[in-house]
Amino acid sequence: MVVSISAVVLLAILVFLFIKKGGLNAGHAVVSILLGFYLADSSIAPTISQATARVAAMIGDIKF
Repeated sequence: MVVSISAVVLLAILVFLFIKKGGLNAGHAVVSILLGFYLADSSIAPTISQATARVAAMIGDIKF
């Protein structure tokens, strides 16, 4: 759950920055949000969730 909340916050910040910089207008942001909701209800949602968790684990394992 922590990974998904962090991902949502990060993606929300990115969308906000894209809107402010002019690379993404409000219509594109709405379409992106709707796509996210529809993907969450699809049969591919568990695969996306697992892939996201694995990438987050790989990033967490990086030693500096």
